[in-house]
Amino acid sequence: MPDTMLPSAFADLEGFAPTWCLATETERWNTRISSTQPQLREFYDAFFPRLEEAIEYCDKFDLDDLPEDALNLLHLIYSLVLVAMAVEIMHQPIPVDGADAVMIRTDAPMP
Repeated sequence: MPDTMLPSAFADLEGFAPTWCLATETERWNTRISSTQPQLREFYDAFFPRLEEAIEYCDKFDLDDLPEDALNLLHLIYSLVLVAMAVEIMHQPIPVDGADAVMIRTDAPMP
C-alpha cells in the first residue's frame, strides 16, 4: 500500500484520506453518522476551500480511467457532499427526526 492516497497537490488533506476516501455512499453515510460534529467540521473546514481545485484536478481524467490517487480524491469529494449537509444545514451528524436513518444502496454509479 502506498504511503499516500491523494495526489501530491492535496498532501495537506492526506490525514483525512483513510477515514473519508470511501468507495460507496453507504460507507460514507455510516462514517458521517458515527463521527462527531467537531470531526465533521474539521474535515469540512480543511477541504471545502479546496473543493473547486479538487474537482478541476479530477476533471483532467476520463472517469473510466482515473488514476488511483485521483479516484481517492473523487471519493473525498463525495464524502464532503454528505458532510456538508451535516455541517451547513443540520448542525449534527444524524438527520433531525430521521428515526433510525440508514442508507443502503444495492447499486450505485461508479466510480
